[in-house]
Amino acid sequence: MTIRLYDTSARQIRDFTPLVPGCVSIYLCGATVQAAPHIGHIRSGLNFDILRRWFDYRGYEVTFVRNVTDIDDKIIQKAAEQNRPWWSIGYENERAFNDGYTALGCRPPTYEPRATGHVTEMVEMMRGLIERGHAYESEGNVYFDVKSFPDYLELSNQELENLQQPESAGETGKRDARDFALWKAVKPGEPSWETPWGRGRPGWHLECSAMAHKYLGTAFDIHGGGIDLIFPHHENEIAQAKAYGDEFAKYWVHNAWVTMSGEKMSKSLGNSVLVSEMVKRWRPIVLRYYLGTPHYRSMIEYSEEALREAESAFARIEGFMQRVVEKAGGAVEPAPEVPPAFAQAMDDDLGVPQALAVVHTTVRQGNSALAADDKEGAVARLAEVRAMLGVLGLDPLDPHWAGESDRSETVLNKSVHGVVDTLVSLVLQQREAARARKDWATADAIRDQLNQSGLVIEDSPQGPRWSLGPR
Repeated sequence: MTIRLYDTSARQIRDFTPLVPGCVSIYLCGATVQAAPHIGHIRSGLNFDILRRWFDYRGYEVTFVRNVTDIDDKIIQKAAEQNRPWWSIGYENERAFNDGYTALGCRPPTYEPRATGHVTEMVEMMRGLIERGHAYESEGNVYFDVKSFPDYLELSNQELENLQQPESAGETGKRDARDFALWKAVKPGEPSWETPWGRGRPGWHLECSAMAHKYLGTAFDIHGGGIDLIFPHHENEIAQAKAYGDEFAKYWVHNAWVTMSGEKMSKSLGNSVLVSEMVKRWRPIVLRYYLGTPHYRSMIEYSEEALREAESAFARIEGFMQRVVEKAGGAVEPAPEVPPAFAQAMDDDLGVPQALAVVHTTVRQGNSALAADDKEGAVARLAEVRAMLGVLGLDPLDPHWAGESDRSETVLNKSVHGVVDTLVSLVLQQREAARARKDWATADAIRDQLNQSGLVIEDSPQGPRWSLGPR
């Protein structure tokens, strides 16, 4: 079956036909490194890591470019607030992003260019746009003339007369308020680079058009990013690149947000959940399961309860795998191919939820084989499970996750404590019910049994509570 993807520009799912047979080129808008990443940031990289892995599985040679925006208004503002060099802010957070990608099992990109390393390419693109009548210089700024590009706003499906273009301070001298900045004139104390139009720094949108052109050429297969980038960023990228003469991206693929209380997770809202903190509380492979298994176009509403459910679901998979490995007496290699139903789901717009259902069905079949003492059947199911989890980057037997064994006991202890707490609470409810009906013999018997098991029961004004005691 042909891989099919939802193309934002076409507003429908389309068959994927590569520009070069057997090859796929992907440009993903990466991090703007003004602060450390939260799980909403990492979701995008994770979703496209799964897409890349699926193309790999289907036999494509993948070129994957994920940029780093290491200069913008927010980075400059952070540097001023913290009295630090702007490049120090950027580099520190770039490393934090890469640590987050690595922790959650994302493969490194083929190329990861920084914006500040490509000013020469940006100047070349601006020169070409000015020569073609699509851009102009004014007061040291260079602007894109949106009226010069008839197809402007086709991606976001807006009307030009209703457009309100986001802009930052200092964008003076525009011919039209809807024009956007390619280059921003230098301001006192800000970083700047020399150009034919004076010193300044790049606009956000120009960076990606120039880097995509350098690393993927005049045309490439897939441009990706979060849905919040459709406008203005991706819309302006298209205008710049096509006005310059590039065909640019053939498909536009966008992932949805991670939300909290219905709002996009963002630092400005104060509701972010930093990856560096999350991996201290949850196993990274569980975080990957939580963030990577919903459909990439579906919103994820963050909650501790949802994470616990993900942890339990993944524990069922791991438990099956461990039991089969023990029964087989050694390693079981992944099957050479995934089951057809899994492949069909993945081919259909990266249908990870449907593919995951095949994983859990296979686990249930494997557990049935174990119960029937069918070693051969159980091993065969484990091989299939490993093949499927490998595509999703979730195979706990993969060497990448080997380091998790050191911390798994701590996480297991936390999980076991939660299970014990639930069970003891049920028993204590029975004891309270006995006390309420004045059945003191039963209440005392329950308490004695709990004490014999090593639990100390203390009655308090807030109700009974338990702790571990000497045995």
